[in-house]
Amino acid sequence: RSLLRHVGSLMLSLGKSMSNLQDPRVLFAAERTLLAWNRTSLALIAFGFLVERAGLLLNAIAPNQMHLASMMLTFWLGLAFIALGAVSAVYSSRQYAAVLKTLSPAEFPEGYAARWGMLVNVVVAILGVGLIVVLYIGRS
Repeated sequence: RSLLRHVGSLMLSLGKSMSNLQDPRVLFAAERTLLAWNRTSLALIAFGFLVERAGLLLNAIAPNQMHLASMMLTFWLGLAFIALGAVSAVYSSRQYAAVLKTLSPAEFPEGYAARWGMLVNVVVAILGVGLIVVLYIGRS
């Protein structure tokens, strides 16, 4: 029982010190997470474009075997993946901004532009929406 109480108090004290590290590694960990979401967003957008174009490719290879429903399915499925990529880019930027608000000034290295990754994610989202618009207009 005494050992369990000692471990519990140790964990509690570690938990308190972890929230106030005053260490820039916390910022860098959050930034790595943002960049991982950026790669995920780009992969979803690229996969959506591939799915959308797959319908056109199949129609070009075998025009008699491709049904209109299949073409429409690949079109809308591709646009859905692109939209999911754009939404994940915006949402991850929002989450990163929330993390930045919780950090103390000591956790930011001097002169470090911590918001640059958010800007890249927002641009990826805008380009994803632009791709949806171009594909939709091109299909009409």
